[in-house]
Amino acid sequence: MARIQNRLKNNSPGPFFVDSSCIDCGSCWQIDPEHFAPTEKNSYVHTQPNGQLEVQKALLALIDCPVAAIGAPKNFTSNLSTDVFPILVTKHFAGDIYYCGWSSHRSFGASSWLIVSPEGNVLIDSPRQSAPLARRIKELGGLKQIVLTHRDDVADHAYWAKSFNCIRWIHHDDAEAAPGAEKKVMGLDMIPLSKSLKLIPTPGHTKGSMVAVLGQKKQILFSGDHLWWNIEKSIVVASKNYCWWNWDEQLKSVKRLVELDIGWLLPGHGYAHQFMPGEWKEALVQTLQHSGKGC
Repeated sequence: MARIQNRLKNNSPGPFFVDSSCIDCGSCWQIDPEHFAPTEKNSYVHTQPNGQLEVQKALLALIDCPVAAIGAPKNFTSNLSTDVFPILVTKHFAGDIYYCGWSSHRSFGASSWLIVSPEGNVLIDSPRQSAPLARRIKELGGLKQIVLTHRDDVADHAYWAKSFNCIRWIHHDDAEAAPGAEKKVMGLDMIPLSKSLKLIPTPGHTKGSMVAVLGQKKQILFSGDHLWWNIEKSIVVASKNYCWWNWDEQLKSVKRLVELDIGWLLPGHGYAHQFMPGEWKEALVQTLQHSGKGC
């Protein structure tokens, strides 16, 4: 649990705080940007929640924190239920999309997403082991497949695969991070997992990075660490600073996605974002134009 004596000085005065155990993963400000924000070294409470609804949102960030670096008084947390995830993000004609929560420090707090679909439910990247989350996923129909977008965000994939007796997909070039994965993508060819879901290899951030695309129109892009939204600059980011393998190849991979019809960008790290018709191509062209500067 967060320790009041280790409360960071940049927190806004009030009951909620982030302490010095924060690893700056971003899970809190991704789920609750109204109250949490990043610095160059950590996250902090920039505005205290006001009212029951805002307190509930801040408590979601508290539960989600992979290192328990968020603190609040016992009158807020004493009756706290951990049975709050997954949270519905959007309904799509190809399936309902949920944010899983329960971020794992082994994936540096990366976001995991759940597709609930008649074609079979799919988990995108792995949250940490959680009995409450497993129970809710079972109520929603279990899991048919798990997609591991790259080597960084595999966390407790073995627990989820065993719990639901489902198959795991990972690219061959990142497969050593999940040696038990049943399916391995080879090369750069697009792989259909169902009528509505496909995998597109996007090497760069890691050699075996992939994205998942749901639907044919107003598509949902699960981008792993390949792309995310910068809320301050209102741009799609492909980051040279966080490219672990090959930056030139990552830019080639970004170009592969320009002609998609993306309605939602749901990343592993960074902000999610909803796009209006035509905005995606414009945003990605802007990303490529500014790519030489890094992000």
